[in-house]
Amino acid sequence: MTELSATGTPMMVLTGTANPALAERIAEELDQPLCEVTIKRFADGEIFVRIDENVRGRDVFVIQSTNPPAENILELLLLIDAAKRASAARVTAVVPYYGYARQDRKDQPRVSIAGKLMANLIVAAGADRLITIDFHQHQLQGFFDIPVDHLYAAPVFMNHYADMSHEDLVVVATDVGAAKMARGYAKRLGAGLAIMDKRRPGPNEAEVLNVVGDVDGMRCIISDDMVDTAGTMANAAEALRERGASEVYAIATHALLSGPAVERLNGAGFVELAVTDTIAISEEKRSSLRNLETVSVASLLARAIESTHYNRSVSKLFT
Repeated sequence: MTELSATGTPMMVLTGTANPALAERIAEELDQPLCEVTIKRFADGEIFVRIDENVRGRDVFVIQSTNPPAENILELLLLIDAAKRASAARVTAVVPYYGYARQDRKDQPRVSIAGKLMANLIVAAGADRLITIDFHQHQLQGFFDIPVDHLYAAPVFMNHYADMSHEDLVVVATDVGAAKMARGYAKRLGAGLAIMDKRRPGPNEAEVLNVVGDVDGMRCIISDDMVDTAGTMANAAEALRERGASEVYAIATHALLSGPAVERLNGAGFVELAVTDTIAISEEKRSSLRNLETVSVASLLARAIESTHYNRSVSKLFT
């Protein structure tokens, strides 16, 4: 019996300019060509988007991370709107990295909850569902009034470290909020667990105060959902060495690598920094950053897209 798609129509995959290399890898995994799209800037800086193929009645997947610059978000919204106005049967926003996720609450007077606003904009543009990887906080799923498939990069990292000896291994959470992710890695690797106790003097600043757990003589893997300015990871590596760690590795799903990140990471002495390709890393940063390993989430996203298209369970990808 032929398997039917959820919409009963063919799949179409298209991408913005945020990370075309990842989109191409996803398309290869799906054995599906990327839909032709025109994206250009007018003289005044406005963005023009046009889908150059017929998407009427199609199951459309728009791949676009929303890391800076903010134009990436606008491209995503325009592509969703264009597909919807072209009578696509369904539009799924595939957002490997969901930006503004750290602004998820009103923690001081007169500030925006930008994470919620971005969700509202994606829904208002016409998205019918969202696929993403490693939200900064899991409860961000509640910001959306459409179904959200929240994927985890853990299987990709576990494949990367499959041949590593698990003896004397400890997974280290960068803070209490990251403990759940670290606990998952520790369980899969059969490793111990430690947690950094830190306080932030200000935005993008981190000061490690203590390490909860035994790391003396151990090989440590620091895990986090993202590495931005790398202050947290660099300070964590220093604290672990001060407490006797023999080797320090780091893994982060989203490599923002802002400001002094490259300098800090190079000075932190990691045996390896493993990141995914949810965000395109410039060639300058890639060549400057020592011991960087990039693992691809293309296969994971392709399987999630395929499961969505054929109305299969996405959660089974992690069992």
